[in-house]
Amino acid sequence: MDEQSVEFASLLASRLCHDLLSPIGALNNGIELLADEHDPEMRARCMELLAESARTSATKLKFFRLAFGAAGGFEDEIDTREARTAIEGLVGTQGRVELNWMVEQPSMSKAKIKILLNLALIAADALVRGGTLLVGAEDGEIVVRAEGERLILDPELKNALLGKTSEDALTPRAAAAWLVHVLTKQGGGEIQVSEPEDHVLLFGATFGG
Repeated sequence: MDEQSVEFASLLASRLCHDLLSPIGALNNGIELLADEHDPEMRARCMELLAESARTSATKLKFFRLAFGAAGGFEDEIDTREARTAIEGLVGTQGRVELNWMVEQPSMSKAKIKILLNLALIAADALVRGGTLLVGAEDGEIVVRAEGERLILDPELKNALLGKTSEDALTPRAAAAWLVHVLTKQGGGEIQVSEPEDHVLLFGATFGG
């Protein structure tokens, strides 16, 4: 493993820690409150909050394991239902994004699954006030469409997706976007990113052959 690989792994780890800090911190706070609380109704409420934080942590971990890690074993193909479940869990924890799944292929390569998941992650984050997330894949093309009242795509993420930044300048926030760029380039593909106009943001990954 070279120095750049180690640095990129560190960026991904920082991104994961950032995203998991809130639900795990809520778990810790809930446990502390529960230890000091004696009112039955308040204890019941604490337990509800603990359960919610635990579910959020678990669903995010499952998503990140498939999107960033070696989940799916060592086979080249991964069941697309796993990707759908991971995205449903991710947007379900937010409670503000509706998923429209338009992937009919029963399986996709591990690299394309990671591209699809990370594009979905970026698009969901861009829906700052919620909305609809459409994920589709067909004939060598992956399309992710975000539609909502307010869409914000950080220029840093767009530049990373399009490969218009250097790896030395990457921050943890752009790690997922850079991973999409690298995997798409390795697969002989190309990324397209639309401007978030008319409450719509489009990402596309096309692969020849």
